[in-house]
Amino acid sequence: MNKALIVGIDFYENMKPLYGCVNDAYAVKSALERNSDGTINFAIKILAGTGPSNPVTRVELRDQVRELFRGDPEIALLYFAGHGYIENTGGYLIPSDSQTGDDGIVLSDVMTYANQSEARNRIIVLDSCHSGIAGNLTSSTVTAELKEGTTILTASDKDQYASEVNGSGVFTTLLVDALNGAAGNLVGDVTPGSVYAHIDQSLGPWDQRPLFKTNVKSFVSLRKVQPPISLAELQRITEFFPTPGFEFDLNPSFEPERCGNEQNIPAPDPANVAMFAILQRYNRVNLVVPVDAPHMWHAAMESKSCKLTVLGEHYRRLRELERI
Repeated sequence: MNKALIVGIDFYENMKPLYGCVNDAYAVKSALERNSDGTINFAIKILAGTGPSNPVTRVELRDQVRELFRGDPEIALLYFAGHGYIENTGGYLIPSDSQTGDDGIVLSDVMTYANQSEARNRIIVLDSCHSGIAGNLTSSTVTAELKEGTTILTASDKDQYASEVNGSGVFTTLLVDALNGAAGNLVGDVTPGSVYAHIDQSLGPWDQRPLFKTNVKSFVSLRKVQPPISLAELQRITEFFPTPGFEFDLNPSFEPERCGNEQNIPAPDPANVAMFAILQRYNRVNLVVPVDAPHMWHAAMESKSCKLTVLGEHYRRLRELERI
């Protein structure tokens, strides 16, 4: 079972209040708790600092972070949205009752809890100012120390602020989009790497820069989403393309649509039309391209061929190795 601690703090007793962190926390909770098919994904505990009657105190935050990393789940994930603080000795996550910033939760302590955890994958996601210092050695601002299986994804580097737009964190908006499918691969897995790639591509060089630090042998899936092509059809890729560089020959019998002025061409063949429909879906997800023709329709009507792209060859190899 996966478990996650989701923290959003808008209320601060001694600091400027925030306005989107609690909403962001609930958006992340909604995205993580179930896969897109409705199956349970994460068991989630949420801490929401909404006001004077419901703060997230330092003691509570520290204890719940420590509790998150106890046990041996497949994934233990921490998400924090709120104020962050940095000084010479390192960075801090700021709870509601902080007075000075450096009395918050020390990020090096969070990393100690994570690195000592028996969880097989430990993922820390921080939408707070200066969060990019997370994972760095306290004696160095440039050297990171992560136990194998630990991944950190932060909204900004150690010198930047994390921005809010329209009552939501820029970083978390992109994170939720990624979890909801924008970062899914062709088998429907959303991984930490694909999440970072989505966020990184969405933010320009003048924007806050997300940071990604990891020490893993393979990426774990954070969420399963509806893939753009069915697994059964994807698995047929070696049937159509049995060897690297193979070109699949086409002819007009594969194409059901006619312009009306074609003469002496074979009629559509139902078996070929069914295969061509799959090849066209491959084409839409950049697995296949027509050879010497602008579109798949032209390739069929002109009796040309189609071939795998570099991405297509990658998935062909995966299928050949029985990894999909």
